[in-house]
Amino acid sequence: MPQQDDISDIAESDVGAGMRRIAIFDTTLRDGEQAPGFSMSTAHKLGIARALADLRVDVMEAGFAAASPGDAEAVAEVAAQVTGPVICSLARTREGDIEAAHRALEASNNNRLHLFIGTSPLHREAKLKLNRDQVLREIERSIGSARGKFNQIEFSAEDAIRTERDFLIEALQVAADAGADVLNVPDTVGYTSPEEMYELFRDLTANIRRAGHVVFSTHCHDDLGMAVANSLAAVRGGAGQIECSINGIGERAGNCALEEVVMALKTRADHYRADTGIRTQGLYAASGLLAESTGNAPPRNKAVVGRNAFAHEAGIHQHGMLANRETYEIMKPDDVGMPSTLVLGKHSGKHALRARLDALGYDIGDNRMAAIFSDFKTLADTKREVTDNDLVAMIEGDDVANVWHLVRAELRTGTKATANPTAKLVVDHRTRGRLSAIGHGTGPFEALSDAFCIVAEVEGTLDSIDAHQLAREMDIEVGLTVTGQKILGRSQHTDVIVAAAEALLAAFNNHARKTNAARQSEAEPVS
Repeated sequence: MPQQDDISDIAESDVGAGMRRIAIFDTTLRDGEQAPGFSMSTAHKLGIARALADLRVDVMEAGFAAASPGDAEAVAEVAAQVTGPVICSLARTREGDIEAAHRALEASNNNRLHLFIGTSPLHREAKLKLNRDQVLREIERSIGSARGKFNQIEFSAEDAIRTERDFLIEALQVAADAGADVLNVPDTVGYTSPEEMYELFRDLTANIRRAGHVVFSTHCHDDLGMAVANSLAAVRGGAGQIECSINGIGERAGNCALEEVVMALKTRADHYRADTGIRTQGLYAASGLLAESTGNAPPRNKAVVGRNAFAHEAGIHQHGMLANRETYEIMKPDDVGMPSTLVLGKHSGKHALRARLDALGYDIGDNRMAAIFSDFKTLADTKREVTDNDLVAMIEGDDVANVWHLVRAELRTGTKATANPTAKLVVDHRTRGRLSAIGHGTGPFEALSDAFCIVAEVEGTLDSIDAHQLAREMDIEVGLTVTGQKILGRSQHTDVIVAAAEALLAAFNNHARKTNAARQSEAEPVS
């Protein structure tokens, strides 16, 4: 059995005067992966598990061992290879589930069983075909059976929010008396409100007798868009653990988003009097890794980790940001490991444009600045975003701004297994003249990227493609790693292939400009 103060050390300890330490229970690999379109291989799960350990989550739910052989394998691999967090497996109260979890978690000496059973009238009658007494006996029996096999036991009353209050208290009391270390109260269908959640946890913490180490936990779904707010309300009501997932992924509309609830507690510690042990500087990287592993990127306007979370385009906002970041940001991008950007577009003003030109090395006088700003506004009306390449081309001409120029791009692909996508690329280089190459890949964009790497004589990989339909045009942004550097390029065109080729061209021009600037800086004599 575990040392009885282990969990309270995590979830109830003070982190400052009057501050509570809230445990973060991550369910990305279990509840998150259950969402349609988010399934992951064991290799991907291990990558995410290591990222979660790097974030310093307290508990990692690695899967549902009894669900499938693949899930059991993934739980076992995480248990064997990942150290730091408590490694957990979900299980129904069935003996076979408990044994499957026990086998999968054997390699970890810091493990937890997460038992659950439905307690609401709907679940008891429609799904379980059990009455109240039978549910209570099942809770007591299963926890008794599991005791001694795991370091910790967590019990969840599934659909707790729609369970009669008196029966919920009775069920949690039975679980506490039987030896559960954590009592989880899930809003399984995202039904409740913050006011109701606060009142519920105040009631439960006041009326359930339990050993000092036993922690109350909250697990909220986002069906009505209140998972984070409800989780924070539960903390105010006495919860010592929050169950959540990276990017908020999970069943239906998802779960409480880990990055949002963690940063809410960190940013408003004055209000919640609570904090977590999360290394927040890794949040953006963890979000990106999950997006890459599942093929599902978070929305641009996603709080904390969305690409627009710390981006500013409006002129008034940009002016304020340049004067003092706190005018329009309540968190620092560095706090979540994310770059901050002033996006140049049609809403941007002179202050932001001048700051970007200064960063590019241009010292522009006031008279010339007025003319450049007029040209910038004209250009910005035709584009979603004005890039550094656009600015250099506007000031010095396209030939100076861009080393590479697209002449022709052709693609051949098909539905047959033997029809591997092939791209033929013809480009002009400022000093090397006309060059051509044939690229190959598993898809057309990869084939185009391969062709660009061949003509540029570099090692590179295509990391990401972000494509949006804008009226008749496709807006495409590509991300690549070239000679160890991350580069981006963006373009718009009615033809998706031309848009992709021009986006890759922009990326390689960005790379060439940065490389040349670095060389010039190294060549300058030290004064």
